[in-house]
Amino acid sequence: MPIRRFLLLWLLLWAALAPAQDQRRLTILHTNDLHARLLPDGNGQGGFARVAAAVRRERAGCNSCLLLNGGDLVQGSPVSTLYRGVPIYQVANSLGIDVSTVGNHEFDYGWRLIPEFLRVARFPTVSANLQDEKGRLLVRRPHVILQVNGLRVAVIGALTADLAELTMPETTGPWRALPVVEALRPRVRELRDRSDLIVLLAHISNREEDEVLSRLPEVSVVVSGHVHRGLESPKKVGDRLAVRVRAYGVELGRLDLTVDLRSKTVVESQWRRIPIDAAIPPANDVARLVQRWEGRVSRVVDVPIGEAVRDIAGADLKRLMEQSMAEGVGAELAFMNQGGIRDFFPKGRLLARHVWNVMPFDNRVVKGRFRGRELPAAVTQGRQIDPDREYTLAVNDFTAAHQQAEMGSSGHAFPEVGRRQRDLLLEWIRKKKVLD
Repeated sequence: MPIRRFLLLWLLLWAALAPAQDQRRLTILHTNDLHARLLPDGNGQGGFARVAAAVRRERAGCNSCLLLNGGDLVQGSPVSTLYRGVPIYQVANSLGIDVSTVGNHEFDYGWRLIPEFLRVARFPTVSANLQDEKGRLLVRRPHVILQVNGLRVAVIGALTADLAELTMPETTGPWRALPVVEALRPRVRELRDRSDLIVLLAHISNREEDEVLSRLPEVSVVVSGHVHRGLESPKKVGDRLAVRVRAYGVELGRLDLTVDLRSKTVVESQWRRIPIDAAIPPANDVARLVQRWEGRVSRVVDVPIGEAVRDIAGADLKRLMEQSMAEGVGAELAFMNQGGIRDFFPKGRLLARHVWNVMPFDNRVVKGRFRGRELPAAVTQGRQIDPDREYTLAVNDFTAAHQQAEMGSSGHAFPEVGRRQRDLLLEWIRKKKVLD
């Protein structure tokens, strides 16, 4: 073969192969808002042992897989509430998490427990915008850089700047969450030269997701949590995207990417949500860990307390909880924040566990006295209220601390502090026996 023809063929072959040599595959598996749901729910979905099995199945034969967790590992089950979250991190070590971030509910047991969570975790936790007034970070690592299939993948963490509205003041102490975009901008610019792909692992709002996609071009992928609904399809701005799955471990996300090393951009992506249901056999080692902890709380929570003649959820459950609060503290009116209701009552025999799942928080019921004209519209809606008459109103202490966000009003004093809301609900159902 003439040398000129040989060189021409070699150049053509090199040109054809060069793009492929400059591209790498990466698979991101992801969860968010697991909320300590160690066991499957009433519909047979979720459970840490099935999540672990699904992750292992997806990782089989994959040399470019990462598992990222978008925060709120704790708070949502009796094991977490009774043992202050630490066992959940012990079990989560078996899921194969590569990187996690902090959610607002990691603060529920007080910020001083977060360093204990990080000590127990055998995976790094990142957060770049949790600071005190001196600029010190609560989480030591704002980011990590992982080597995966020839890619330098920078994973940086963030928590919603709405933290103060989502927690009780005493649980956050000196820590605040800075605005996400402003806090991340200098960090992601610095990471641009040290990585091939920047992934934001964040526990943030819908609005903050959109702001990151529109205002932080250095971030190619957003893997988020906090909004429990999940996404039907990725949010996209150009070649950049955001993904999020449903809460409570009922879905595992899988994002397959092709990344161009020269431009440091995603040139191809495919995302799917994998249902975590009875079709997935649980991982036996994780199931044993779960059972060990569940066995410690079973005598407290697996106790019959009543019966429901139908599934009770949503607005019906809200009204039921308000009735139990009012009767429990001798109030005429009660208001329950919908966001504080974390599950439903299934038809049939009710266990104390169902109440713990519906109301995992240790909130107390508080009471105040107000003229009808002073009552928030969220309380008076659908009721005949005399504007000149005095009424007693019961709410939980979270609602009292965040009146504007929860009731659309402010300035109401609730001086009378009562028992835990969960205890009142348990007692009320035992007395009522049948919920219809």
